Amino acid sequence: MAQLLTSRDIRAISGGLQIKPTKKWGQNFVVDANTVRRIVAAAGVGADDKVMEVGPGLGSLTLGLLDTAGELAAVEIDPKLALALPRTVEARTTPEEFAKLTVVRADAASVAPEQMPFEPTAMVANLPYNVAVPVVLHALETFPSLQKGLVMVQSEVADRMTAGPGSKIYGVPSVKMAWYTKARRAGSVSAKVFWPVPNVASGLVAFERIESPDADRAEVFAAVDAAFGQRRKMLRQALKDWAGSVERAEAIMARAGVDPTGRGETLTIEEFIALADAKAAL
Repeated sequence: MAQLLTSRDIRAISGGLQIKPTKKWGQNFVVDANTVRRIVAAAGVGADDKVMEVGPGLGSLTLGLLDTAGELAAVEIDPKLALALPRTVEARTTPEEFAKLTVVRADAASVAPEQMPFEPTAMVANLPYNVAVPVVLHALETFPSLQKGLVMVQSEVADRMTAGPGSKIYGVPSVKMAWYTKARRAGSVSAKVFWPVPNVASGLVAFERIESPDADRAEVFAAVDAAFGQRRKMLRQALKDWAGSVERAEAIMARAGVDPTGRGETLTIEEFIALADAKAAL
């Protein structure tokens, strides 16, 4: 069993590497072993899973995942951390556990299949709020093999990723996540378990991939972006540029059975798909 990092370990490793967490990459490291155990348990990864971990940092979560995962690819953008991670893991795991690890030096928002050692089946990540949604959506789009995941994000971002229609926080992240997955809140994480301590609490989002809808994803997402780009306007106005004119937007909505006086926050993913299909048919 891997030896998890303590708060003292993390400060010692970062000091030895002369690493100071940067806001640029949203670096807040988990320093509580019990939180790591809880996240690993919630992720539900097993020996059959090939896990993509995004933002392993100093290795807190990496060590926990190596206890359960079949293989692990740790995607790290910081070159210094990417270089140090194997040494940290090797010192705290058995040779069999260490052999499961591959460090991928890449930006998770653009990592490509050819950079990965395998086709991932699961994703586990501690993500900074400003890149959380793009990273998850990129992974779901780029890796069809990805069937499940658990990500730790700012609490408000977790709410937006899992919100349903009719909510004030329902928006682009909610709809696009619903295209790929069934997503749910899977718990909260106190700011106190991080170093440095962030100003906000974090939330866990668990997701499971669903069958992709039979529709033009790019067109559906364009409609979503247009609807929420002017979310206070009625749909016939918000969608006029996407449709080509207000009149054409109304015709599309009539065909799709969508109220032109409604707003984007009321529409389900199925209704956005109906709009894209109606546009293609007109």
